[in-house]
Amino acid sequence: MRLFTNVLCIGCLVCGTLQAQESASERSEAIYASGYEQFRIGGYGEVVANFKDYGINRFYGGSDGNTKKHRNTISIPRFVLALDYKFNSQWVLGAEIEFEAGGTGSAYELENTENGEYETEVEKGGEVAIEQFHLTRLIHPAFNVRAGHLIVPVGLTNAHHEPIHFFGTSRPEGETTILPSTWHETGISFFGTWGRGYGRFDYEAQVVAGLNANGFDRNTWVASGKQGIFEVDNFTSPAYVGRLNYQGVPGLRVGASIYYCADAGANADKYQTYSSIGKIPVRIYTADAQYKNRFVTARANLVYGDLGNSAKLSAANVKLSNKSPYSRVTPIAKHAVSYAAEAGVNLSAFFPEGNRVPVIYPFARYEYYNSQEGGEAGQTMDKRCQVGMWTAGLNWFALPNLVVKADYSTRRIGGGRYNSENEFAIGIAYVGWFFRH
Repeated sequence: MRLFTNVLCIGCLVCGTLQAQESASERSEAIYASGYEQFRIGGYGEVVANFKDYGINRFYGGSDGNTKKHRNTISIPRFVLALDYKFNSQWVLGAEIEFEAGGTGSAYELENTENGEYETEVEKGGEVAIEQFHLTRLIHPAFNVRAGHLIVPVGLTNAHHEPIHFFGTSRPEGETTILPSTWHETGISFFGTWGRGYGRFDYEAQVVAGLNANGFDRNTWVASGKQGIFEVDNFTSPAYVGRLNYQGVPGLRVGASIYYCADAGANADKYQTYSSIGKIPVRIYTADAQYKNRFVTARANLVYGDLGNSAKLSAANVKLSNKSPYSRVTPIAKHAVSYAAEAGVNLSAFFPEGNRVPVIYPFARYEYYNSQEGGEAGQTMDKRCQVGMWTAGLNWFALPNLVVKADYSTRRIGGGRYNSENEFAIGIAYVGWFFRH
């Protein structure tokens, strides 16, 4: 334990000289490029303080939405330790452990000996979770296999979720409202890169544990259906995931992903919950792009989701046990959508090279998202789930992989029908490989 602590302490001192942590799709490239000989240890973390002018629940704040009430919060959204280890040139172990909100979480059990009742043991806020744990078999740059607990690369944020890959103090709100974030499931992945110059592509195809319809609700659509509550995940109806990126033009990355689970109801805690309503298919389509050069960084993304049998699912989820770990808030929409764009300008790039000018990016981001974009016949969608959001602020890169952030956000709820929500936030985040050998 002392050796491990010393390694982390040394790593924190030299963090500024290291390359930023790779996203899941880039991790294998570092292996092929001999970015380390046998192992490396690193991670990322964030601290955020928010100063808000609105209450805690716009759905029960009154007919005008959220009450105008000043409140402040401070948190450690996540602290992640990452490890890669090469058994040899072909077999590689990768792992990430996430400490979310500084806590150890709650334990849920499904007591089948007591008529299938849920039992909860709450120890502390937050959670500790394995975000990644996988073994990779390197075969060829164009085709490799990875098995274990994997990042699901659906959407821009999940595919590139480290805090230097987005400008704001918090992850983009639209994507992370209707999709799990960070989304990680157990299964198998096939991935690779092919082409050179202006014809370079990389891909990933996965078969992983599917979403659980017990967790679908009004406010987060399918985001709360990510499995992991219990010791084992249901694999009765697996999900099929595909992602393709084009990176042939310097500074440009264009990507698209698709997610399909034939029957999220088959992954329910109790198999009989949805047996009378038919299948509950989930389809998610995303597209995103990033362009980055010396002067500017710009990103955009789109998420569109389709859920089958949403009306019957809503009627069933209202009847879930009061002791269950799910919200039971309905109706659940057939369609959900999110789209966003952000751009930042590197002020230091406008000064002659060699000048010691701080690397500061003023930025702006617009998001639209709605977990109730459209329903089936007979469903009434709640306009309070419709959000248009502007965020503007500054990112100061004190080191290449250590950033201090400040921003101001304003949300327009229901097309302006309800009270706006405004907040100022400050934060600091880092990403780095602390030690490599």
